[in-house]
Amino acid sequence: MTTEQAIFNLLGIAASARKVVSGEEQVVKEVRGNDAKLVIISADASQNTTKKLHDKCAYYNVPIYVFGSREQLGHATGRETRVSLAIMDNGFAKKLSQYFNELA
Repeated sequence: MTTEQAIFNLLGIAASARKVVSGEEQVVKEVRGNDAKLVIISADASQNTTKKLHDKCAYYNVPIYVFGSREQLGHATGRETRVSLAIMDNGFAKKLSQYFNELA
């Protein structure tokens, strides 16, 4: 299994465990509340959305990664297209960070 597949699989498990919040406004809300442990934004997100989430995450010291397309993120979480995801659990966030660091 590739690292990309492992990330998508883990996102699916996290979504099943209800540890994923999606949608720009919800993600920003969770970052502001210090509940988001990690943020993922799709590579095809708009520049405005990308800048807004990068700025919020930098201010609140939340790791953020650009990964996959909106269709891939949506499919991985069992939804329609998703541009941004917030991971709400430390365990999932830690493992996803390890996978993202492998990709880098």
